[in-house]
Amino acid sequence: MFNAISQCLNSTTASLLQGRQAHANILKLGLFSDTHLAKKLLSLYADNNLHSSELNLLLSSLPHPTLFSFSSLIHAFARSFHFNHVLGAFSQMGSRGLVPDGYLLPTAIKACAGLHALKQGKQVHGFVSVSGFASDSVVMSSLVHMYLKCDQMVDAHKLFDSMPERDVVVWSAMIACYSRNGLVDRAKELFFEMRNEGVEPNLVSWNGMITGFNNTGSYLKALMMFQVMLSEGFLPDGSAVSCVLPAVGHLDDFVMGGQVHGYVIKQGLESDKFVVSALIDMYGKCGCTLEMSRVFDEVDEMNIGSLNAFLTGLSRNGMVDTALDVFKKFKEQEMELNVVTWTSIIASCSQNGKDLEALELFRDMQADGVEPNAVTIPSLIPACGNISALTHGKEIHCFSLRKGIFDDVYVGSALIDMYAKCGRIKLSRHCFDKMSAPNLVSWNAVMRGYAMHGKAKETIEMFHMMQLSGQKPDLITFTCLLSACAQNGLTEEGWRYYNSMSEEHGIEPKMEHYACMVTLLSRVGKLEEAYSIIKEMPFEPDACVWGTLLSSCRVHHNLSLGEIAAEKLFQLEPDNPGNYILMSNIYASKGMWDEENRIRDLMKSKGLRKNPGYSWIEVGHKVHTLLAGDQSHPQMKEILEKLDKLNMEMKKSGYLPKTNFVLQDVEEQDKEQILCGHSEKLAVVLGLLNTSPGQPLQVIKNLRICDDCHAVIKVISRLEGREIFVRDTNRFHHFKDGVCSCGDFW
Repeated sequence: MFNAISQCLNSTTASLLQGRQAHANILKLGLFSDTHLAKKLLSLYADNNLHSSELNLLLSSLPHPTLFSFSSLIHAFARSFHFNHVLGAFSQMGSRGLVPDGYLLPTAIKACAGLHALKQGKQVHGFVSVSGFASDSVVMSSLVHMYLKCDQMVDAHKLFDSMPERDVVVWSAMIACYSRNGLVDRAKELFFEMRNEGVEPNLVSWNGMITGFNNTGSYLKALMMFQVMLSEGFLPDGSAVSCVLPAVGHLDDFVMGGQVHGYVIKQGLESDKFVVSALIDMYGKCGCTLEMSRVFDEVDEMNIGSLNAFLTGLSRNGMVDTALDVFKKFKEQEMELNVVTWTSIIASCSQNGKDLEALELFRDMQADGVEPNAVTIPSLIPACGNISALTHGKEIHCFSLRKGIFDDVYVGSALIDMYAKCGRIKLSRHCFDKMSAPNLVSWNAVMRGYAMHGKAKETIEMFHMMQLSGQKPDLITFTCLLSACAQNGLTEEGWRYYNSMSEEHGIEPKMEHYACMVTLLSRVGKLEEAYSIIKEMPFEPDACVWGTLLSSCRVHHNLSLGEIAAEKLFQLEPDNPGNYILMSNIYASKGMWDEENRIRDLMKSKGLRKNPGYSWIEVGHKVHTLLAGDQSHPQMKEILEKLDKLNMEMKKSGYLPKTNFVLQDVEEQDKEQILCGHSEKLAVVLGLLNTSPGQPLQVIKNLRICDDCHAVIKVISRLEGREIFVRDTNRFHHFKDGVCSCGDFW
């Protein structure tokens, strides 16, 4: 029987079932005293990755376990990544008086590293020091890796310096760790020190340096390191190529990107899924959509990484419709889409004006059982703010609280911005106050919200609070400040903050800051002074600056400056109908109908049409879109009937339609009819029909609100006892009790 058991365990083809049968016979016959059989059985079990509980049972059944017994068991645990069991067996071995050797110690140290068990790792290190293994380069190298894995770089470097012999593996580990932690200069020093000591770098060393430069934004250095690597005869592998391609993309160097792509083809790396994803990402960043699509189409076996990179690349280049088609195609093919895929397509829609689609995709994502994360939520929240979908925004806010991701600074900042865009500036500030560690994005978000609502005092207060907190302002901060001053005509304060940018904070004004100053001066009627600023700008004014001046010329009926601004805009934006409309309105306001017709004929010859006026209002869980003059809404008959009743009440109270703002050469009655069809009025009335008395209404307009609509909504807010929030392209209007927060100037 003994020979049969031994023969069974000797067989190179012995299965786990045969091993268990032999184990049963050994227990039955009491043959565990034979260490030869016990060793063979342990080896068989270890080779078959036996479950840890069975291996423990086997170990406990041994009357006299040896170092070999424990070694077999510990190595089996390590192969299965059962690091807790490795340390448990290692501890048992010590309690039985068995001393580990130089082969077992690295395994135990690796288990400490895998568990980030610093305390146990230091205990093993202590044993190494007193047991004469401090000269064993493999053991010492394992300890260095353990300290690095436990983020103890000082201890790792101290141990590294004490090593008598250091191979390329331990050098590379140190270099990679310094690079990973952003200490690229130190990593570079080690890299050259290694070479000076005669140790040639391997692929891990090179990749560590390239990754380090890339992660710290030193993209040119990453690319140069890759080129040095090639020049010295090292052939980059897939990891090196995957590391350098993001740097190429950030540098927008599509020529170098094409060369790296050629290397990929030459070395046969096209099947490496990480390389393919990096190529797609690089071409997307470089705006090479044709090459990006070609790489994607040539993928033999589609993987989720390549799909995600492709969707992101399409979004980055404004190809949101194509991204949606690709997403739907792979979803229909039942490809397992992950949270990155869903987040990419939601962000794509949110960033490219498809806000309703983004909200619908979020619902589909949850229905498919994919859990949104702290990246998904900030990608989705702007969609709620863009269309003022307050109900959806609040639901997403609750979701972030339930999932414990509200404390994420980007989620919190997105919520601040969303509530401000939905007209709830108090809730916006409440979110800010709840943040444990707001960053500059958070401060700017709440300041932008106050500025959007014309609350200059609060904007300025937040600016001073931010400085007291130690946070330094940036370009966006000053855009918020100057915008708030412009909304309120605070000329003196605006000049003070504008001058402080360079004098106190070392920030040179950009185009948007000049535009704010032009707006500020124009608001108080100083159009000539505003024009002087434009002429003195250190760079060529863009369409935003000239558009600001032209818009102000319309408000103040300044024909001469309006013509100057319009001429510039017709050159900069020949296909923007808004500029032609503004100039034609200036002519119409002066009764210069021939000039007004000339501009409209010019538009017609270019095939341009006035952008239609759209308004959005959220009622319940649905966002309604109203188009000026459109009759397609299912409640349009009720809307017009309600509007007629309101018009009668308003006229009784003394309101008269401001037909002088219908800048068309038509009859007075036609002008009144045109005014009735403006989309913001239709949206407000729809809200009145479908919400409870006293409930606030929130409307978004894609154009500047007209003077008549502004006057009408003021009266409606008083007659109906409603708070009405209207966000147009200029600012927020908060109507209450017949008064607007803008002071009738916008």
